[in-house]
Amino acid sequence: MPSQSVTVPAPRPAVALTSLRGEREFRKVRAHGQIIRHALFTLRVTDYRPRYGETWQPRAIIGIVVPKKTLKLAVKRNRVRRRVREALRTLPGLPPCRATIHPNVAALSVPFAELQAALGQALSGDFKGKKKKPAPKGNQP
Repeated sequence: MPSQSVTVPAPRPAVALTSLRGEREFRKVRAHGQIIRHALFTLRVTDYRPRYGETWQPRAIIGIVVPKKTLKLAVKRNRVRRRVREALRTLPGLPPCRATIHPNVAALSVPFAELQAALGQALSGDFKGKKKKPAPKGNQP
């Protein structure tokens, strides 16, 4: 039987992880982002654009949002935030993007490797080419 060479895709260059800051940045991601739903989280993601006045430094700018309605206790909200942040930090290659992650209650109890794999799979998709459907306007038939 002839030996077949297996090609392994080249690893992506490491991208820095930065926090999404300010209501304006969250609003932009909410308005223009593509929604990716998973059993553990909801992800809204757009392509990378530098902040006003910044130079072009492709990186992942991600905000983690855990409302009180999802988890009542602050200890649990902080724990899920730390788990998601660590899962993102230890991913082999983050694509340059702007995103918000809304973890569900299940993200607290799922094994860490599973959470990390789900986040990696959700962020590895090609979200740059996809457009959000335009919102319906008024009472048009």
